[in-house]
Amino acid sequence: MRVGFIGLGNMGGGMAANLLNAGHALTVYNPTPAKADALVVEGATLAKTPSAAARGDVVITMLADDAAVEHVAFGAEGVLRSLKPGSIHVSMSTISVALAERLANAHQAAGQQFMTAPVFGRPEAAATGKLFIVAAGEPKTVQACLLLFEILGQHTFVIADEPPKANLVKLSGNFLIAAVIETLGEAFALVH
Repeated sequence: MRVGFIGLGNMGGGMAANLLNAGHALTVYNPTPAKADALVVEGATLAKTPSAAARGDVVITMLADDAAVEHVAFGAEGVLRSLKPGSIHVSMSTISVALAERLANAHQAAGQQFMTAPVFGRPEAAATGKLFIVAAGEPKTVQACLLLFEILGQHTFVIADEPPKANLVKLSGNFLIAAVIETLGEAFALVH
């Protein structure tokens, strides 16, 4: 499969490497191009713009926040401008439900497929393909990406047909993790 991967930070770098090592034709983009050097040496193609990374069958975005995803998707050289009709944008970033809704609507209007698949796991899990993936989107879109998710994670939870619902689950999970950490801290302080 021809895969574009945008965002080669702590999580994305390892994820992209796993896709490349599994034999996918990989085109990568990162705002700091040097982060792609190791992948290019291994056979990935370096894109100079997000748009150039979105010319294959699937483009995956794994970026820090809403602002970064919004820029990469909607910018002058963004994903929406070059993703072919029928091709898939998989947003694996932790983003707001509102942005996921906006992306879903924009891709639908452009005749493109969109799904969200945020992840639970640390960079070490990303590098070893041990992430937990929460996926939501049209069943045919999700089905088309399951082989990629098998490379990236140890389990994929498909939860809904509407892409923003995976982001809601991810944000709720992050809240629960923070609440448990706070509760444990309070309990240990009490008994210490």
